[in-house]
Amino acid sequence: MSNVQTKLPTDARLWVQATWDEYIQTVGQQEDAKCYYYNGQIRIEMAPQGYDHSYDNFSIGYAVALFCGIQDIPLVGLTNCTFRKAGEGEAQPDLAFYIGANAEIIPPDTTIVDLDVYPPPDLVIEIAKTSFADDIGSKRMLYEQLNFTEYWVVNVHNAQLIAFAIASGGSRAISRSQVLPPLPFSLLSEALRLSYPETPTPGWALSDMSRTTGRSQIYAWLITQIQNLDD
Repeated sequence: MSNVQTKLPTDARLWVQATWDEYIQTVGQQEDAKCYYYNGQIRIEMAPQGYDHSYDNFSIGYAVALFCGIQDIPLVGLTNCTFRKAGEGEAQPDLAFYIGANAEIIPPDTTIVDLDVYPPPDLVIEIAKTSFADDIGSKRMLYEQLNFTEYWVVNVHNAQLIAFAIASGGSRAISRSQVLPPLPFSLLSEALRLSYPETPTPGWALSDMSRTTGRSQIYAWLITQIQNLDD
């Protein structure tokens, strides 16, 4: 077995050629990294995540959980969980959700989710700051291969939400969630917006507040909007 660590780039945005065995060897030596394997290549994300990345990670995950709680939809959310299909692919998405009938399907003492034993999550989300091109490229193809159902990418720089429905080994862009159909993407995008006008303009909403104001008021606004979806 070759020592794949000699081939690892300092730029974590790159993919490195490796066998599955080399990947497993490398993963065993990484304690704080996010690791991906696709098409005979490794990607190791070593850099710590910044405030803005972590901020949007929590915000979008909280919005999904809040929606499901109010709508009484069974949900289990996971952060940086490892999903493995031995010999083929592995991923650690920023967020993953099992929804509805699948919500409690993974035993609580599970470490790595074996996709040869358990179904893939219904929804996975990547928060893209420096990795946007890769998140909508190679990672999207990895999630197609692993048969995930729906994939969202949040672009930190412009609060943009891009979503894909995955089926039959391929994906297509969607404007409304297939796994949470009552949840409009426009509501999530509004909650992610960062601009806060010094002088409020007509049509200004509570969700226009930026990170500098805190998010408690935005969460209160979200609760009201979700409660009014059926009105």
